[in-house]
Amino acid sequence: MTEPVAGPSRFYRPMAARDTAERHRASTPLELLFDLCFVVAVSQASGRLHHALSADEIGHGVGRYLLVFFAIWWAWVNFTWFASAYDNDDVPYRLATMVVITGALILAAGIPRAFDRGDLVVLVIGYVIMRLAMVAQWVRAAISDPPRRVTALRFAVGIAVVQVAWVVRLWIPADLSVASFLFLVACELAVPVYAERAAGTTWHPTHIAERYGLFTLIVLGESVLASTTAVQAGFDVGGERLPLLALSAAGLVIVFAIWWVYFDRPGEEVLTTRPSGFLFGYGHYVVFASAAAIGAGITVEVDALLGIGELPTHAAAFAVAIPVACFLASVWFVHRRPGEPVRAVAFPVAAVLVLATPLGPQPLALIAAILVGLVALTAATSPKSSLNRTAKPQLR
Repeated sequence: MTEPVAGPSRFYRPMAARDTAERHRASTPLELLFDLCFVVAVSQASGRLHHALSADEIGHGVGRYLLVFFAIWWAWVNFTWFASAYDNDDVPYRLATMVVITGALILAAGIPRAFDRGDLVVLVIGYVIMRLAMVAQWVRAAISDPPRRVTALRFAVGIAVVQVAWVVRLWIPADLSVASFLFLVACELAVPVYAERAAGTTWHPTHIAERYGLFTLIVLGESVLASTTAVQAGFDVGGERLPLLALSAAGLVIVFAIWWVYFDRPGEEVLTTRPSGFLFGYGHYVVFASAAAIGAGITVEVDALLGIGELPTHAAAFAVAIPVACFLASVWFVHRRPGEPVRAVAFPVAAVLVLATPLGPQPLALIAAILVGLVALTAATSPKSSLNRTAKPQLR
């Protein structure tokens, strides 16, 4: 358990920068509650993607999913990195975090309207609440941390300005909606890059790797739920049950395998420089979004087998193959290390093979077999040092 930062009282403490080499820096109960509440939004996005794909509304569903998931991911990312550098666990910090959680739940409530009617008002309200709570946190950091005051003020002002732009975007003509969205996404991503140029914040490599790993587990829960749904359908419906049970088994193997390849190597080993932190942090958008989409894809495949979806079985298999391939490619990107030629080739090749599986018989079984082969290869080629999770890397 992380020890609270020393200060005058538990009610209020100066928000001093934490030590990048702090020992036993683990996720706090408040961070775990934060993740638990964010899973509601992830579940809503994954569920709506499932319904859109099953109804053969592919372009609409994927586009809205990527938009909604950006809002979920980016709010989570900003809180996580801020907490790694400044969590002082006093009352104002806890209350501000609870405001962010409230915004996440409002955002989750707006996801069905965003998918079904293109109404982004509730979603934007929830998102802006989350982001403005972070503005208050950065202002506190600016007051308490003079060496990084410029950095904190850049964060506070940058976030606030972009939130005004998100609200204004609600009245922008529909033909500019995509361009304006991409522009504001670029602005959001640019704020940390610009702010950190003044003086880097003191995020903790091991803590960040643990936080990202925990959120990966949360989004993988969507795939576990999808496999459970397949088992339930296999026992509830009449007729042939074997295909559904086989699909469930393949789905579980896929979940186990992608867990294995993600956690095969300690993530903190690549968090050694500030540029590597940006690559790790931003690259996980694809990791998280594809992991949650795998669950949606499995349920689309269940619908196809039951005959209640618009997509044929082999076409529905792409709903699993594409996110699995994206997951493999993104995990290879964020966890890559120099001097690993086998892994550098194995992950991209496995991703390409997965993309081809819907063209053959039993696509999900083939995906599972490819991933089992990848797991065996990574297990055989992983250095013994990767099993030692006690090293405490320090940020350079």
